[in-house]
Amino acid sequence: MTGPKRLSGRIALITGASRGIGRAAALAFASEGAHVVLVARTRGGLEEADDEVRALGGTATLITLNLAQGDKVDALGPTLYERFKRLDILVANGAMLGPLSPLDHVKTEDWQRVIDVNLTANWRLIRTLDPLLKLSDAGRAVLISSGAAQSCKAYWGPYAVSKAGLEALARVYANEVASTPVRVNILDPGIVRTAMRSTAMPGEDPATLPEPAVLGPILIAMSLPDYNDNGTRVRAVEHPLYQRV
Repeated sequence: MTGPKRLSGRIALITGASRGIGRAAALAFASEGAHVVLVARTRGGLEEADDEVRALGGTATLITLNLAQGDKVDALGPTLYERFKRLDILVANGAMLGPLSPLDHVKTEDWQRVIDVNLTANWRLIRTLDPLLKLSDAGRAVLISSGAAQSCKAYWGPYAVSKAGLEALARVYANEVASTPVRVNILDPGIVRTAMRSTAMPGEDPATLPEPAVLGPILIAMSLPDYNDNGTRVRAVEHPLYQRV
């Protein structure tokens, strides 16, 4: 006999939800009873994720959206308010790798695109979704970062800088909502099997890497109403719920 689902009735928005970590988050939340709002660029990928959510007995709303389109991101808040009147969980996962090259070889347009998607879009998400998170009894935001934000390896300039900025953004927001029921935290997922990882490390055997599903229990824990940490950076591999299968 199974117990009650821990996220039953809650609304969770996940960006970059068509594959990888975003899809794993969608399936984890759906399995715990949340209605998931899935945001990604590709409709086909969203529909595949929706099929998996439905196979778990869950429900989803699909939103095809390129995070680089600022006006479309800005419209998310009013759209979701009209439909749901609140938002309980935000998982800001959508990101792009960008060029891996010396800083003086990075083209201006490539630098700007990475900053737009990985940093500015998340500021826009916060700006448009903050009122909805505050309408929840326990709004929870988890921003997905990377070890690159702290390692600052050579040739990873645009991505590393954008993720470092994302972490600062999350901490500022956490401090601004400290007196409200909203809690904001950062997850460093570590090494998992994703398309981005494959692009960055083409010589690596993906079969040796953990699946994104290992992050599901951690994301659920960080999104529960009784999770009261705020402004913290969680490394997945150090979390007690991390279990590589």
